[in-house]
Amino acid sequence: MLSRLRSPGGGPAPDPTVPPRLLHAWRHSWPLRAGSLLLLTAVTGFFAVSAAPDDGKVIGIWPVGAAAGALLWSPRRVAPWLLAPVLGLAVVSVGLGGRPVEVAVGYAVTITVEVALVWWLLSRGRGLTWRLLDDSDLRRWVSTCFLAGAVGATGGAVTSWLADYGDPAYVALGLGTAHLASHLVLTPLWAQLPRHSDIAGRGEHLLQWASIAVAAPLVFWPGDLPSVVFVLIPLLAWSALRIGAREALAQMVLLLAFAVLLTTDGHGPFAAAPVLHDLPRDMRGVLLAAFAAVCALIVVPLILRVGESIEAARVARAERDTLDRIVSSTTGVAIIGADRDSRITLFNPGAERMLGYAAEEVMGRSTLIFHSRETIAVKAAELGVEPTLQAVADHMLEHAMAGVDMVFLRADGVARTHSMTLSRLTDEAGEVIGYLSTSEDVTDRVEAEEALRSALQRMQEVDSVKDAFVSSVSHELRTPITSIHGYLELLLDGEFGDLEAPQHGALAKVSRNAERLLALIDDLLTLSRLQEDGLKLAPRVVDLRQVVTAVCEVVAPAAETGGLGLAVDLPEDPVPFLGDRDLLERAVVNLVANAVKFTPRGGRVDVGLATGDDGTTLQVSDTGIGIPVAEQELLFSRFFRSSNAQRQAIPGSGLGLSIAHAVVLQHGGSIRVASAEGEGTTFWVELPALV
Repeated sequence: MLSRLRSPGGGPAPDPTVPPRLLHAWRHSWPLRAGSLLLLTAVTGFFAVSAAPDDGKVIGIWPVGAAAGALLWSPRRVAPWLLAPVLGLAVVSVGLGGRPVEVAVGYAVTITVEVALVWWLLSRGRGLTWRLLDDSDLRRWVSTCFLAGAVGATGGAVTSWLADYGDPAYVALGLGTAHLASHLVLTPLWAQLPRHSDIAGRGEHLLQWASIAVAAPLVFWPGDLPSVVFVLIPLLAWSALRIGAREALAQMVLLLAFAVLLTTDGHGPFAAAPVLHDLPRDMRGVLLAAFAAVCALIVVPLILRVGESIEAARVARAERDTLDRIVSSTTGVAIIGADRDSRITLFNPGAERMLGYAAEEVMGRSTLIFHSRETIAVKAAELGVEPTLQAVADHMLEHAMAGVDMVFLRADGVARTHSMTLSRLTDEAGEVIGYLSTSEDVTDRVEAEEALRSALQRMQEVDSVKDAFVSSVSHELRTPITSIHGYLELLLDGEFGDLEAPQHGALAKVSRNAERLLALIDDLLTLSRLQEDGLKLAPRVVDLRQVVTAVCEVVAPAAETGGLGLAVDLPEDPVPFLGDRDLLERAVVNLVANAVKFTPRGGRVDVGLATGDDGTTLQVSDTGIGIPVAEQELLFSRFFRSSNAQRQAIPGSGLGLSIAHAVVLQHGGSIRVASAEGEGTTFWVELPALV
C-alpha cells in the first residue's frame, strides 16, 4: 500500500485506486512516522554503541539509515528542522554508550551531516519519499550511500585525530563501513520500490522465511567457518527473485538482525576473526558491515531487475494481446509472418479468407506454396533479379518497395494478384528474426486497369484513324471547293453573261458558304499539320502593330455590321517580334473574330498591345456572352464549343481557339483567359521579347 501512495516523481500521488481518505491519512501521518523512526534510531543507536567492544573506538553499526528515513518521510519544509533532533539523539546515544563527550560530539556531527546529505541527494529536496525503480535510481542510491560512507570515514578520522582517540585509519575504516552498510540496508525501506505481485506461492513464502530463520542462527553460531556465512546470500537472492520487494527487504533485515545480535554476543566468524587473526576488536564490526553491504548490493539490484522484467513482460503481454486482436480482427488484409528460413509462423484470418488455407494447414511450411515458378520468374524479370523468391524478396526489402503487385496462388489453384508490402522483423540487437508481409487482393482493380489501358489504346487508334481521315478528306475537298469558289466569282463578275438580281443574290449566298467551307478546310489542314509534325514556322522579324492593325481592318466590317464598338490601342513605336506573320495573323484573327461573334449588338470589343521588359502582351476583351467557369479548362480543346454558344446557335467549328493556342505555344508564348458567363471574356497572349 505504501508504494501505491507515492508518486513516480517522489511526492504524494493522486492515485485513483487509493481512497481519498487513506491518501489524506498518509499525507498527514508523517509526524508519527518520523517520530517513530527517530525513537527507533535513538534506542538502536544506544544499543549499537553499548554492544561495541569496550576497548574499541567505533560505535558499531549505528542506525544512521533510520535517521535518514525520518527526513525522507517528512515534508520538505519540515525535514531540515529534524536535523537538530538527530544531532541531539546521536550525542546522547553515543555519550550514554560510553564514549567521551568530544568523541560523541564529533561522531554526532558526522552523523548529522550524513543524514542531511542522504536526504538531499535521494529525495532531491522534495520530501515524503524517493524513487528506487530503475537503473538511474540505483546508480544515484549506490553513489549516495558510498558518499555518505566516505563522509562517515572522514568524520571519524577527524574526530579520532582531534580527540586523540584511537588510530584515525582504523576509526575511519570502522565508521565508514558501518555507516555505508546502514545506508545500504535501511534507506531502501523508505523508497518507492517496484510494484509487482509475488511469483512464489504460499508454500514457497513459508519455506523462505523458515530458511532465513533457521539458517541464519546456524551459520552465525560457529566461529571457525567464516566462509559459511555466504551461504545465506543465495537465500536472499532467492527471495529477491521470487517475492515482493518489501518482503525481500524484510527477510534481509531479519537475517542481518540475527548476524548483528549473534556477532555482538560473541558468536560467529565475524566475532572470532579478530582473535584468530590478531586484529583490532573493531574489525568484527568492519567485517559485519561489509557482509551487510554485500547483501544489500545483491538484493536491491535484483529486486529492481525483477521489477523491470515483470513490468516489461506485462507491457509485452499487453502489446502482444493488442497486436493479436488487431491481426485477428483484420479480415480485409492478409498478414503472413515467417521465420528467417521463410517458414510460416503467422497466418491471420484475412490470409485464410483470401488464400483459402486454414492456419493450421500452413504453419511451419514454406511461403513458396503461395507462388508458382512462372509468376516468380515474371516478377524477377520485372525487377531485374534472379528468378527466385528469395531474390525478389531481397530486392523488395533493399529498396523498401511498398504496394508491389505479386501473384498469389489460392489453395484451389486460382491465381490472384495482391498488392504486397514486405518487412523485416528484427530483435533488440538488430538481427533479422523473420519477415512479415501484408497484402490486399487487387485482382479486380488490376483487371479493370488493364481493361482501361486496352480501351485507351483502342481509342487512341480510333483517334489516329479519325485524324488521318479528316486530313485526307480535307486535302481532297480543298481542290474542288477552291474551283467552285473561283467559278462563282467569275459568274458574279459577269464573265459568263449578265445575271438578273435574284440570280446574283443566290450565287452570292453560295459564294459566302463556299468561303466558310474553305476556311473550315484550312483550319482542319492546319490542325492536321499541328498533330503530325507541328507547325512549320517561317520566322522573320515582324512588327506586331502591323499584325494587329491588319487583323482589325479585316474584322472591322463585321463589327460595324453587328453594331459593335471596336477599339484598338497600339504603341507609337514599332513592336518587333521574330515569328511567322501569317500564323500570327491567323491566331489574332481567331481571337478578335470570336470576340466580335460572341458579343451581342451594342457591345464592345477592345484590342490592346503593350510592351515590357519580359515581352509583349496582346489583350482582347469583349462584353459578350462569356464562358461558364466549369467549361473554361476545355476552352483550347479541339472542336470545343461552350454550352451557351450552342444554346444560342452561334455558328462555329470549335477549332479557332485550339489553333490560336498552338500558334502561340509554337512561338514560345502563353495564352490565358478570364471570363464570367453573361459578363464578357478577356484573353491575354504573352509573347517573349526579341533578343
